[in-house]
This record gives sequence, structure tokens and C-alpha cells, in this order.
Amino acid sequence: MKPMLVLIAILAAGAPLCAAWALDPARLTDPALQARYEVLIHELRCVQCENSTLADSDAWIANDVRRQIREMLTAGKSDQEIKTYLVSRYSEFILFRPTYSWRNAWLWLLPVVLLLLGVSVAVRIIKQRTRLVDNDDADVLPS
Repeated sequence: MKPMLVLIAILAAGAPLCAAWALDPARLTDPALQARYEVLIHELRCVQCENSTLADSDAWIANDVRRQIREMLTAGKSDQEIKTYLVSRYSEFILFRPTYSWRNAWLWLLPVVLLLLGVSVAVRIIKQRTRLVDNDDADVLPS
């Protein structure tokens, strides 16, 4: 009974490592480059999968992009150069945190505008109903 529990414990402890390397078994020889690679594949989106990172995707295009990132890292490219290249190739969709620009400013400003519009409509409705209640009270009260 005890050897079975020990075996289960060992398998359970090693399961996360197997799952992490299942999609991308390739490792870079330099630990600093490997750390940068891990950060990049968690910051970038798979262009085929809707909301998966490159690290979580098993799509063929994600494998291709991961390979390109490894090659650019070993060639000495900076993280910003890699992101710029990938954005030029796949658009800003590949970034989980898109950069703020005038082209996408409406995405950031629209919720604020809609909130202000909703508050102004609510204030107008409340004022109109208050006036209606005051008028009804004036009609009901004897003079």
C-alpha cells in the first residue's frame, strides 16, 4: 500500500513539469535567454486561438512563432525588436496588452463617454419625475 502512495505522490509532483514542457519541449541553452523567452511567450497571443498565449497553444502557427522567437533571441534581438517584428507580421492582435494610440483611443475612451452619457440621462429623468411629482402634489392639495 505504501509503495503505491509514494508512486502516486511522485507522479503528482512531476505532472506540472510534464504539462509545462508538453507544448514546447525546446529549451534555450542560456538561462537568461530562456527566462526572456518564457516572458515573451506568455505576453503574446496565439493568432489562431482566440484567447490563448503562445505558451498555452498547441496550434501549428504557435509552434512556428515560438520557433521564430527562439531564433531571434539567439540572434541577439531585444524583446522590443521581437515584438515589433511580430506586430508588423500579425498586427497588434498578437499583443495581450496593446499599445495606446489614437487609432485605438476610442476603445479606452468609449466606456467613460458612455458612463457620462448614462449619468446625464439618469439625472434628466430624475429631474423630470421630481417635477411631475411636485405638480401632482400641487394639484391634489386644496388651496
